[in-house]
Amino acid sequence: MSNNKQGEAPINTEEMLSKSEALIIKYKNPIIAVIAAIVIIMAGTMLYNTYVAEPAEKEAAEAMFMAENMFAAQRFEEALNGDEINLGFKQIADDYSGTKAGNLANAYAGMSLAQIAKYDEAIDYLKKFDGNDQMVAPAAYGTLGNCYAQTGDAEAAIKYFKKAAEIADNNTISPYYLLQAGIVYEQIGKPAKALKLYEQIQKEYANSPAAGNIEKYIGRVK
Repeated sequence: MSNNKQGEAPINTEEMLSKSEALIIKYKNPIIAVIAAIVIIMAGTMLYNTYVAEPAEKEAAEAMFMAENMFAAQRFEEALNGDEINLGFKQIADDYSGTKAGNLANAYAGMSLAQIAKYDEAIDYLKKFDGNDQMVAPAAYGTLGNCYAQTGDAEAAIKYFKKAAEIADNNTISPYYLLQAGIVYEQIGKPAKALKLYEQIQKEYANSPAAGNIEKYIGRVK
């Protein structure tokens, strides 16, 4: 929810995406939706302020505040389960299931579980999240795509990568999710479908960082 702490290096999303791609194709090790993490952290402040302004949401939003800070500090176990004083996302999602903040807690819980490679449980929480905004929803659906990729459901992974790209609808995030979908298409032996996504990136997002090496992807599936 907060910005990087003083002294912390900023996250290089392009570099992290490259690493994620290598893991998907070569090693199939856990990959994390770094872009999604950044988006959901950035969304925190705005959402907190909005919900505090609504009396019915105040208690739930205040419960979220410290859990979001723990998430931003990458203390994912504590963010999930809370500490001696503060609630974690799991309990917030359960106790405040009828609130906007409780809905958001499902997304955070899923993101946190993905970070510690508990993909099946992450999927359960992420599927409870309901949203179509251009900040949190792409984060949730992109992470859901990554979790399905890790559990071997390639078609579901592609579905949610595409959904994240569509909802985000911007030059920074959308092409990255389309690229991830294309990589999974390659994994399952569908180069023609991967090519279609790569050409979409080249055409619609030519000025995005993701398009910088897109000719390499196009070349290898043609």
